Amino acid sequence: MKKVLAALLAGGLVLSTVGCGGSSKSEVVATPDQSAPVAAAEENKKEPVTIKHWYWADNTEYSAVMQDIVKKFNETNESGITVVAEEYPWDGGGYSNTLFSAAMGGGGPDTASWKLTSTPLFTANNLLANLDDYIANWDQKDDIDQNLYDIMKQAGGTENIHVMPWNTQILYVYYRPSMFEEVGIEVPKTYEEFLTACEKLTRDTDGDGKTDVYGFGMRGAKGGQEPWGSFIHGRGGNFEDMTSPESVAGMQDFIDLYQKGYVPPTAPTDGFNEIIANFKSGRTAMTIHHTGSSAGMIETFGEDVSAFPFPAGKGQWTSMGDTENVIFESCKNKDAAFEWVAYLATGEGQKIWCEATGNVPVSKTVQALDFYQNNKFMKASIEGMSYAGILPILDTTTEWISVTWPNTVGFALTGEMTAEETMKVLQEELYK
Repeated sequence: MKKVLAALLAGGLVLSTVGCGGSSKSEVVATPDQSAPVAAAEENKKEPVTIKHWYWADNTEYSAVMQDIVKKFNETNESGITVVAEEYPWDGGGYSNTLFSAAMGGGGPDTASWKLTSTPLFTANNLLANLDDYIANWDQKDDIDQNLYDIMKQAGGTENIHVMPWNTQILYVYYRPSMFEEVGIEVPKTYEEFLTACEKLTRDTDGDGKTDVYGFGMRGAKGGQEPWGSFIHGRGGNFEDMTSPESVAGMQDFIDLYQKGYVPPTAPTDGFNEIIANFKSGRTAMTIHHTGSSAGMIETFGEDVSAFPFPAGKGQWTSMGDTENVIFESCKNKDAAFEWVAYLATGEGQKIWCEATGNVPVSKTVQALDFYQNNKFMKASIEGMSYAGILPILDTTTEWISVTWPNTVGFALTGEMTAEETMKVLQEELYK
């Protein structure tokens, strides 16, 4: 860890599936409404506390939403807390570099919006507050799935929680109900049924002797490691030992989909744009992505598009994109800081942010609202939250994702490497 994960920062922290945009730094100091009743506040008056919070926003609309959340928190909290929110550009991951430099130099914020890929670097330098006691004594602890807390620990490489969940993007399977009806199959409930569906949905619909609809839209280019992980776990494998018989079996399933013709022949080089275009054109009956593409799907298909969580086999896993918040060890008012990040995680701040941005809430209370339960894509995301996960965050991960995985898997799909050889290379390169 002495390398302090320089490769991750230099590579723009590419693990997440959630895109981020840039904007200029701006400061928001939300002042409580002066016309609000003050009598009760005077009775319960506490020593005023200021919390400096850093965040990025993907666009000006989201920036305004954050400003509104800060304003509402400042007006309604009864602890005398004033949050001063400063916006910094994401800048392809440069935000995390800026944050690290500021924290190391003693001029960082009290709290900040976060990506899990940064966690090992900051914990290795003792920059983040340990949240274990705060969460253990928090009356809203159980409003967040335990799996998310476990992921927070995994990200830091310790048994402690240094990161507070905020919102997610969970991968699920898009499908065309009309195509399922045409071939007489139901939504897959198991991993084996999913593989069978890939076969049955692959068809020659115009009788010219050539396949024109493929069962599944495979992503073989960079980024494809996320849906691929579901196949590995579906056979009972994992990322810790990719050379196990179970992991190799999952790799063989992935290879078979290509070699048996159940995915487009362009799959080894297909990235995000290609899998979405293939699905929207009717060339594929299923593909994997998250709610970020759901509006475009509805625009294309209306009601003839739906979603289901990737089904379980011997194991079950789907990829989770993330945005969290942290408290810095240097913060002098950690109680106040925790009240703020808790407001974002399970309070009104959670509801406002997720409804405005379309991200998946981590609060079970917010998830239960009609806004989410009446949205089939949100429901598929929420159902996948209990088994969602991330790739190991190591010094090697950025290169593994960008170079090793697509190149090695490409060789496997085209028959130049066996499943065993492929997984041996992937294991060695990730853990070298």
